[in-house]
Amino acid sequence: MNSKLKLWTQLGLGTALAGGMLAACGGEAGGEGGGEAGGDGADAAAVAPSEAGTGEAGEGEAGGEGEGAGGEGEGGEGEGGVAVSRADSDPVAYGIALAVTEAHVIAARDAFAAGRKEAAAEMFAHPAAEVLVEMDPVFAKLGVKDFKPLLTDASTAVLDGKDAAEVNRRYDAIITALRGAADKAPDSGASEAAIASGIIADQIERAGAMYRIAAKDDRYEPYLDGYGFYKVAETAAARGGAAIKAANPDAHARISDALALLRQAYPAATRPGRLKLEPAALSAASSRVMLATAS
Repeated sequence: MNSKLKLWTQLGLGTALAGGMLAACGGEAGGEGGGEAGGDGADAAAVAPSEAGTGEAGEGEAGGEGEGAGGEGEGGEGEGGVAVSRADSDPVAYGIALAVTEAHVIAARDAFAAGRKEAAAEMFAHPAAEVLVEMDPVFAKLGVKDFKPLLTDASTAVLDGKDAAEVNRRYDAIITALRGAADKAPDSGASEAAIASGIIADQIERAGAMYRIAAKDDRYEPYLDGYGFYKVAETAAARGGAAIKAANPDAHARISDALALLRQAYPAATRPGRLKLEPAALSAASSRVMLATAS
């Protein structure tokens, strides 16, 4: 358990520890200072850029590559530019917070399946200490039960060497909680299509931004972050595609085009030896999505 506490500390989970989410660790919290690199090497040595404030390569989800319709430069509101201050009244901002969480969880599940266990543990844990902590007041206001423990439990399961069935069961519990939280989104009067397209556009932009970072940074984490954002955009488009197409055919077409490119950029959860797609192509496709969904 000591090694787990070191990893949680490295991941910035001090808030979770202080809040008692990991109270089962008991007195082991004392004297466990400092991070520990191990396992997957670079995955442990460098906290994934999804951690707010990461300065590696001068970029990251909270760094110079501003990303997302929620936007970096939102006054530092939450991890990765999530506009927490608007999330209790703006269903797009609210949905983006859930989507960013889901992106990390999908990336965690698929990294685990690919044998990248330490990266998977990090990805499961990150949103609990970042996005969801910031969203606590919003969830409380909207009547959403705290589900951060589900993410730390999934991270612990990976670190404890649980098998795929156990990890996938925890993944399913998180997704169920996210869908339940989505059902309690604030009502601004916006249409289902407008909300869905706004969230998808944000995730496409984030995926493109992380690909730009990955193109000049050979660490695994930027690629894995981007993969998660792409997969969330893809699943959200599958759920909301019919409504978007009926309300805004141009937005639907632009989203489809962008997802086709992202499918080439992120062929799997494991990073390929060479990134073949030009980052500029993704940037252009994302811009077209943003323009089409803004109308």
